[in-house]
Amino acid sequence: MKYYLKMRLIILTVLIIVLVLPFRSFAALDYGKQSLVGVDFSGADLKGATFYLTDLQDANLSDCELQNATLYGAKLKDTNLSNSNLREVTLDSAVLDGTDLSNTNLEDSFAYSTQFENVKIKGADFTNVFLPKDIVRKFCESASGTNPFTNRDTRETLECDYI
Repeated sequence: MKYYLKMRLIILTVLIIVLVLPFRSFAALDYGKQSLVGVDFSGADLKGATFYLTDLQDANLSDCELQNATLYGAKLKDTNLSNSNLREVTLDSAVLDGTDLSNTNLEDSFAYSTQFENVKIKGADFTNVFLPKDIVRKFCESASGTNPFTNRDTRETLECDYI
């Protein structure tokens, strides 16, 4: 009888391993130092993904979940990040030129030495994002809209009235 009990236990263990473990991902998404020009990630769950020094020119990252992702030194020329969650993202040393940040939540992100040129920010939420004053002044010239996810006014999150 002990033999049959042991066999049942072994079979049950094997079934659990075969049926449950393949559905779990134990590795973080690492796209570091790659050329992903024009790639379509729209609507993807990329929480915690690493895009360290990655070329994402003309990529579509709209409607993405990117919370806690690292975009350190990423090239984001003409990249679509609209309607995405970039909360607590590292954008340090990234280059955003022609990037669409419309309706994006950037709350608590780190972007101090990030280069911003011709960036669309309508409806973006910059709450607690430490930006150099010259960037804030430039953004405040065109800031408008309310973020649809946080219901915060872009001008208020940039603190445009206090510059």
